Amino acid sequence: MRRENQSSVSQFLLLGLPMQPEQQCVYFALFLGMYLTTVLGNLLIILLIRLDPRLHTPMYFFLSHLALMDVSFSSVTVPKMLMNMHTQDLSIPYAGCVTQTYFFIFFACCDNLILAVMAYDRYVAICHPLHYTIIMREELCLCLLAGSWLLSGATALTHTLLLAQLSFCAENIIPHFFCDLAALLKLSCSDTSLNELVIFTLGPAVAIFPLCGILVSYGHIGLSILRVPSTKGICRALSTCGSHLSVVSLFYGTSMAVYLSSSGQSHDKDIIASVMYTVVTPLMNPFIYSLRNRDMTLALGRLFR
Repeated sequence: MRRENQSSVSQFLLLGLPMQPEQQCVYFALFLGMYLTTVLGNLLIILLIRLDPRLHTPMYFFLSHLALMDVSFSSVTVPKMLMNMHTQDLSIPYAGCVTQTYFFIFFACCDNLILAVMAYDRYVAICHPLHYTIIMREELCLCLLAGSWLLSGATALTHTLLLAQLSFCAENIIPHFFCDLAALLKLSCSDTSLNELVIFTLGPAVAIFPLCGILVSYGHIGLSILRVPSTKGICRALSTCGSHLSVVSLFYGTSMAVYLSSSGQSHDKDIIASVMYTVVTPLMNPFIYSLRNRDMTLALGRLFR
């Protein structure tokens, strides 16, 4: 009976963004421009870090992988949304929907963990500058990065395997522009208590714990600055941590907006918050790091020359 239920829904319908039909072309052009800017901006950051020897440091090593995560994260949802808007075909196959859910969770978790790793790197750079090269050696950087990928992959795989065990009887309309895990659980006619238990269990590991690590790292940085207050030390800390703090604030601010909106009853607010989280945040990161980071600005100038 479960196999019959699962096979009865061979595809889902993504309702997309809450907009009028006459606004379709405007939104398509807007999101296409935002997506292309996201891809080109983040790829430019990766190119600068790879080509400029002055940027071959742990800080920019992690930044290049954060840029890669942003491109991948945005590419999971936006191209499908643009295709649906252009062709007016709202369908997505069952396998495609599950695959999209997997990669969405994977790249979201990776973003969380890499931001936490970058905060630890900034903590070592400011609080232990004399031992920075010893602590942040290449082996540790690779281990931290590999650990982020493995933990994210295990988390996404767990959610996806549990999702694949659910039955979808008749309802196949997703009131979203991508296959959101929470929306899929609401459509299922199976018992989703195990899925919800895993969400509440694994959620802290990939969301709350990294945020706590970021707060602890910046707490130590603040205490280190206060012990020896000087204008030079404050300016150095701001130049070192300003871009990362801006990205963290944007990332967790939009994530919190998604969580708060999903706890309510308004689907439109949930979708708008998700657009901020999946489209706007990856778009803003290249501008934040290129405009607020002196090394990136100089590297960009050298590349153009």
